[in-house]
Amino acid sequence: MSKIKLIALDMDGTLLTSQEKVSDYTKGVIAKALENDVHVVLSTGRWLNSCYPFAEELKLKSFLVTCNGGQIWTIDKNLLEEHLLTQEKIENMWHLAEKYDVFTWLVSTEDIYYNQRPDNFYDHKWLKFGCETEDKDKLDKIIEELSHIGGLELTNSLPTNIEVNPKGVNKASALRKVCQDIGITMDQVLACGDSLNDIKMIQEAGVGVAVGNAQEAIKKVADYVTETNDNHGVAKAIEKFVLF
Repeated sequence: MSKIKLIALDMDGTLLTSQEKVSDYTKGVIAKALENDVHVVLSTGRWLNSCYPFAEELKLKSFLVTCNGGQIWTIDKNLLEEHLLTQEKIENMWHLAEKYDVFTWLVSTEDIYYNQRPDNFYDHKWLKFGCETEDKDKLDKIIEELSHIGGLELTNSLPTNIEVNPKGVNKASALRKVCQDIGITMDQVLACGDSLNDIKMIQEAGVGVAVGNAQEAIKKVADYVTETNDNHGVAKAIEKFVLF
Protein backbone atom coordinates (compact mmCIF):
# COMPACT_ATOMS: atom_id res chain seq x y z
CA MET A 1 0.00 0.00 0.00
CA SER A 2 1.08 3.57 -0.66
CA LYS A 3 1.32 6.48 1.76
CA ILE A 4 -1.96 7.88 0.37
CA LYS A 5 -4.61 8.06 3.10
CA LEU A 6 -7.20 10.24 1.36
CA ILE A 7 -8.47 10.36 -2.22
CA ALA A 8 -10.14 13.66 -3.18
CA LEU A 9 -12.31 13.45 -6.28
CA ASP A 10 -13.87 16.15 -8.37
CA MET A 11 -17.15 14.92 -9.83
CA ASP A 12 -18.22 16.43 -13.15
CA GLY A 13 -15.74 15.63 -15.90
CA THR A 14 -13.64 13.55 -13.49
CA LEU A 15 -15.35 10.89 -11.36
CA LEU A 16 -18.52 11.01 -13.45
CA THR A 17 -18.70 9.90 -17.08
CA SER A 18 -20.24 12.06 -19.78
CA GLN A 19 -23.55 10.43 -18.84
CA GLU A 20 -23.10 11.65 -15.22
CA LYS A 21 -22.61 8.10 -13.95
CA VAL A 22 -19.90 6.34 -11.96
CA SER A 23 -18.72 3.34 -13.97
CA ASP A 24 -18.93 -0.09 -12.35
CA TYR A 25 -15.18 -0.43 -12.75
CA THR A 26 -14.60 2.79 -10.82
CA LYS A 27 -17.08 1.77 -8.13
CA GLY A 28 -15.13 -1.44 -7.60
CA VAL A 29 -11.79 0.33 -7.28
CA ILE A 30 -13.19 2.89 -4.83
CA ALA A 31 -14.65 0.04 -2.76
CA LYS A 32 -11.18 -1.54 -2.57
CA ALA A 33 -9.66 1.75 -1.40
CA LEU A 34 -12.31 2.04 1.32
CA GLU A 35 -11.62 -1.56 2.40
CA ASN A 36 -7.99 -0.54 2.88
CA ASP A 37 -8.97 2.31 5.22
CA VAL A 38 -8.33 5.04 2.66
CA HIS A 39 -10.72 7.98 2.93
CA VAL A 40 -12.53 8.87 -0.29
CA VAL A 41 -13.89 12.42 -0.34
CA LEU A 42 -15.99 14.04 -3.05
CA SER A 43 -14.53 17.51 -3.61
CA THR A 44 -16.95 19.22 -5.92
CA GLY A 45 -18.44 22.46 -7.12
CA ARG A 46 -21.87 20.89 -6.62
CA TRP A 47 -23.97 21.67 -3.57
CA LEU A 48 -24.85 18.96 -1.06
CA ASN A 49 -28.19 17.90 -2.55
CA SER A 50 -26.74 17.07 -5.96
CA CYS A 51 -23.65 15.19 -4.76
CA TYR A 52 -24.97 13.28 -1.75
CA PRO A 53 -26.71 10.53 -3.79
CA PHE A 54 -23.32 9.64 -5.30
CA ALA A 55 -21.73 9.50 -1.86
CA GLU A 56 -24.45 7.06 -0.84
CA GLU A 57 -24.02 5.01 -4.02
CA LEU A 58 -20.28 4.70 -3.35
CA LYS A 59 -20.81 4.00 0.37
CA LEU A 60 -18.41 6.78 1.38
CA LYS A 61 -17.67 7.09 5.07
CA SER A 62 -16.12 10.42 6.01
CA PHE A 63 -16.44 13.92 4.53
CA LEU A 64 -17.87 15.89 1.60
CA VAL A 65 -16.40 19.12 0.22
CA THR A 66 -19.14 21.00 -1.63
CA CYS A 67 -19.53 24.31 -3.50
CA ASN A 68 -15.78 24.43 -4.25
CA GLY A 69 -15.00 24.43 -0.52
CA GLY A 70 -17.87 26.71 0.47
CA GLN A 71 -19.10 23.96 2.79
CA ILE A 72 -17.58 20.89 4.46
CA TRP A 73 -19.93 18.15 5.61
CA THR A 74 -19.64 14.86 7.40
CA ILE A 75 -21.19 11.93 5.59
CA ASP A 76 -23.98 12.14 8.20
CA LYS A 77 -24.81 15.65 6.88
CA ASN A 78 -23.34 17.53 9.83
CA LEU A 79 -22.06 20.91 8.62
CA LEU A 80 -18.48 21.45 9.80
CA GLU A 81 -17.57 24.67 8.01
CA GLU A 82 -19.28 27.25 5.83
CA HIS A 83 -18.07 30.30 3.90
CA LEU A 84 -20.60 32.79 2.54
CA LEU A 85 -20.63 35.55 -0.06
CA THR A 86 -22.27 38.77 1.08
CA GLN A 87 -25.76 39.48 -0.24
CA GLU A 88 -24.48 42.75 -1.68
CA LYS A 89 -21.82 40.97 -3.75
CA ILE A 90 -24.30 38.39 -5.02
CA GLU A 91 -26.67 41.15 -6.07
CA ASN A 92 -23.85 43.03 -7.83
CA MET A 93 -22.78 39.88 -9.67
CA TRP A 94 -26.34 39.15 -10.73
CA HIS A 95 -26.66 42.62 -12.27
CA LEU A 96 -23.27 42.21 -13.96
CA ALA A 97 -24.37 38.94 -15.56
CA GLU A 98 -27.68 40.53 -16.55
CA LYS A 99 -25.76 43.34 -18.23
CA TYR A 100 -23.87 40.86 -20.42
CA ASP A 101 -26.90 38.57 -20.94
CA VAL A 102 -25.25 35.34 -19.79
CA PHE A 103 -26.70 32.25 -18.11
CA THR A 104 -26.38 32.31 -14.33
CA TRP A 105 -26.76 30.12 -11.26
CA LEU A 106 -26.89 31.43 -7.72
CA VAL A 107 -26.32 28.86 -4.97
CA SER A 108 -27.82 29.61 -1.58
CA THR A 109 -27.72 27.38 1.48
CA GLU A 110 -31.30 26.32 0.67
CA ASP A 111 -31.70 26.36 -3.12
CA ILE A 112 -30.19 27.06 -6.55
CA TYR A 113 -31.55 29.84 -8.77
CA TYR A 114 -30.92 29.05 -12.43
CA ASN A 115 -31.02 32.12 -14.65
CA GLN A 116 -33.31 33.91 -12.24
CA ARG A 117 -33.04 35.97 -9.10
CA PRO A 118 -34.81 35.75 -5.74
CA ASP A 119 -37.30 38.41 -4.77
CA ASN A 120 -34.85 39.69 -2.18
CA PHE A 121 -31.15 38.80 -2.16
CA TYR A 122 -30.96 39.76 1.51
CA ASP A 123 -33.38 37.02 2.58
CA HIS A 124 -30.83 34.29 1.78
CA LYS A 125 -27.33 33.09 2.65
CA TRP A 126 -25.17 32.67 -0.45
CA LEU A 127 -22.46 30.10 -1.15
CA LYS A 128 -21.53 30.51 -4.80
CA PHE A 129 -22.19 32.46 -7.98
CA GLY A 130 -21.75 31.07 -11.49
CA CYS A 131 -22.27 32.25 -15.05
CA GLU A 132 -21.75 30.71 -18.45
CA THR A 133 -21.48 31.75 -22.09
CA GLU A 134 -19.79 30.52 -25.25
CA ASP A 135 -18.73 34.13 -25.92
CA LYS A 136 -15.13 34.39 -24.65
CA ASP A 137 -15.11 38.18 -24.98
CA LYS A 138 -18.05 38.38 -22.58
CA LEU A 139 -16.31 36.07 -20.12
CA ASP A 140 -13.16 38.20 -20.24
CA LYS A 141 -15.13 41.39 -19.63
CA ILE A 142 -17.03 39.83 -16.73
CA ILE A 143 -13.79 38.61 -15.14
CA GLU A 144 -12.34 42.12 -15.48
CA GLU A 145 -15.37 43.68 -13.79
CA LEU A 146 -15.43 41.01 -11.07
CA SER A 147 -11.84 41.90 -10.23
CA HIS A 148 -13.05 45.36 -9.17
CA ILE A 149 -15.56 43.93 -6.69
CA GLY A 150 -12.77 42.44 -4.57
CA GLY A 151 -12.77 39.68 -1.99
CA LEU A 152 -13.64 37.00 -4.55
CA GLU A 153 -12.11 33.66 -5.56
CA LEU A 154 -12.58 33.11 -9.31
CA THR A 155 -12.33 29.69 -10.96
CA ASN A 156 -14.22 27.64 -13.53
CA SER A 157 -15.62 24.14 -13.95
CA LEU A 158 -15.63 24.45 -17.76
CA PRO A 159 -13.74 26.79 -20.10
CA THR A 160 -17.11 28.45 -20.84
CA ASN A 161 -17.98 29.44 -17.28
CA ILE A 162 -16.91 31.42 -14.23
CA GLU A 163 -17.46 30.25 -10.64
CA VAL A 164 -17.13 32.62 -7.69
CA ASN A 165 -16.58 31.93 -3.99
CA PRO A 166 -15.33 34.18 -1.18
CA LYS A 167 -11.60 34.95 -1.39
CA GLY A 168 -9.48 32.13 0.02
CA VAL A 169 -12.26 29.55 -0.32
CA ASN A 170 -11.33 26.66 -2.58
CA LYS A 171 -11.09 22.89 -2.61
CA ALA A 172 -7.52 22.93 -1.30
CA SER A 173 -8.35 25.02 1.76
CA ALA A 174 -11.28 22.72 2.54
CA LEU A 175 -9.15 19.60 2.15
CA ARG A 176 -6.55 21.01 4.52
CA LYS A 177 -9.32 21.25 7.13
CA VAL A 178 -10.44 17.68 6.40
CA CYS A 179 -6.86 16.43 6.71
CA GLN A 180 -6.50 18.21 10.03
CA ASP A 181 -9.66 16.54 11.34
CA ILE A 182 -8.47 13.10 10.19
CA GLY A 183 -4.92 13.62 11.43
CA ILE A 184 -3.05 13.43 8.13
CA THR A 185 -1.27 15.94 5.87
CA MET A 186 -1.84 17.03 2.29
CA ASP A 187 1.21 14.95 1.34
CA GLN A 188 -0.98 11.91 2.01
CA VAL A 189 -3.70 13.05 -0.41
CA LEU A 190 -4.30 12.01 -4.01
CA ALA A 191 -6.44 14.67 -5.72
CA CYS A 192 -8.01 14.22 -9.14
CA GLY A 193 -9.74 16.84 -11.29
CA ASP A 194 -10.23 18.45 -14.68
CA SER A 195 -10.86 22.20 -14.28
CA LEU A 196 -9.56 25.41 -12.71
CA ASN A 197 -11.59 24.86 -9.55
CA ASP A 198 -9.40 21.76 -9.03
CA ILE A 199 -6.03 23.36 -9.67
CA LYS A 200 -5.13 24.31 -6.09
CA MET A 201 -5.99 20.91 -4.62
CA ILE A 202 -4.02 19.22 -7.41
CA GLN A 203 -1.03 21.47 -6.73
CA GLU A 204 -1.12 20.96 -2.95
CA ALA A 205 -1.84 17.22 -2.87
CA GLY A 206 0.94 14.69 -2.47
CA VAL A 207 -0.18 13.26 -5.83
CA GLY A 208 -2.08 15.61 -8.14
CA VAL A 209 -3.83 13.89 -11.03
CA ALA A 210 -5.47 15.37 -14.12
CA VAL A 211 -7.91 13.27 -16.12
CA GLY A 212 -7.18 12.95 -19.82
CA ASN A 213 -10.02 15.32 -20.72
CA ALA A 214 -8.82 18.03 -18.30
CA GLN A 215 -8.12 21.62 -19.31
CA GLU A 216 -4.51 22.06 -20.44
CA ALA A 217 -3.67 24.28 -17.45
CA ILE A 218 -4.59 21.40 -15.13
CA LYS A 219 -2.50 18.88 -17.03
CA LYS A 220 0.52 21.20 -16.79
CA VAL A 221 0.45 21.41 -12.98
CA ALA A 222 -0.53 17.77 -12.32
CA ASP A 223 1.99 15.14 -11.28
CA TYR A 224 0.28 12.64 -13.56
CA VAL A 225 -2.27 12.60 -16.38
CA THR A 226 -4.56 9.57 -16.29
CA GLU A 227 -7.17 8.33 -18.76
CA THR A 228 -10.32 10.35 -19.50
CA ASN A 229 -13.44 10.36 -17.35
CA ASP A 230 -15.10 8.08 -19.91
CA ASN A 231 -12.22 5.58 -19.72
CA HIS A 232 -12.09 5.01 -15.93
CA GLY A 233 -9.38 7.64 -15.40
CA VAL A 234 -10.03 7.99 -11.67
CA ALA A 235 -9.99 4.23 -11.11
CA LYS A 236 -6.74 3.81 -13.02
CA ALA A 237 -5.06 6.59 -11.02
CA ILE A 238 -6.17 4.98 -7.74
CA GLU A 239 -4.83 1.63 -8.90
CA LYS A 240 -1.49 3.18 -9.86
CA PHE A 241 -0.88 5.30 -6.77
CA VAL A 242 -2.94 3.73 -3.99
CA LEU A 243 -3.68 0.05 -4.65
CA PHE A 244 -0.48 -1.00 -6.39
